[in-house]
Amino acid sequence: MTEIWLIRHGMTEGNRYQRYIGKTDELLCEEGKEKLKEFFYPEPEAVFVSPLARCRETAEILFPEKRLRIIDQLAECDFGDFENKNYLELSGNPDYQAWIDSGGLLPFPNGESRQEFQKRTLEGFQRVVTACFRSHISRAAVVVHGGTIMNIMEAYGYPGRSFYDWHVKNGCGYQVKADPVLWNRNRKVLELINEL
Repeated sequence: MTEIWLIRHGMTEGNRYQRYIGKTDELLCEEGKEKLKEFFYPEPEAVFVSPLARCRETAEILFPEKRLRIIDQLAECDFGDFENKNYLELSGNPDYQAWIDSGGLLPFPNGESRQEFQKRTLEGFQRVVTACFRSHISRAAVVVHGGTIMNIMEAYGYPGRSFYDWHVKNGCGYQVKADPVLWNRNRKVLELINEL
C-alpha cells in the first residue's frame, strides 16, 4: 500500500487577488511562505512536484531535506486569454461569460480544454504512482496545483466527488492510499484517509 499526500502549493500574489494563475511562473508571496509554517506533513520517502516555481518553493519549505522529482505534466492548466486576470477584470468579456455559462467545460480561449488538462495531469500522476510502486515507496508527497489535485481526485478519489468539490486551499491537501495490486489491475482508486 502506498500513502500519498496531494498538497496544493502555498499562496502567491495572484492567488491573493483570485487571479487565474496557470502557466504564469509566480513565486510564493511572503504571507504564503509564513502560512506554510503552520502545516505539518509527515516525512515522505519521495517528493514529486510540478515544474512551476510555486510548487518547488512550497516543497522546499515543507520538506527541506528532500530531492524534488519534477513531473512536467503535473503543471497547472493553461488559462489562455484569462491568464493572470480575475473575475472582476474579466467581467463583461463575452468569452468569459460563455465559459462560466458552460460550467467551466468550454476550452479556455487560446489555452487548454478541460479534457486536455485532465489527460495531461492524469498521465503525470500515473508516472508518480508507477515510480512509487516500482521503488516500493510507502509514503510520497505530490506538491502541485489546485486544478491538478481536482483532476486526480475526481478521476480516482474514493468516496467520489465532482471536480469542484475537490477544491483545496493553498498549503492544504488530501492524504490518500493506493493499492498497487488493484491499481495494476486497472482498478485505480485513491482511498481518502484525511484532508487538511
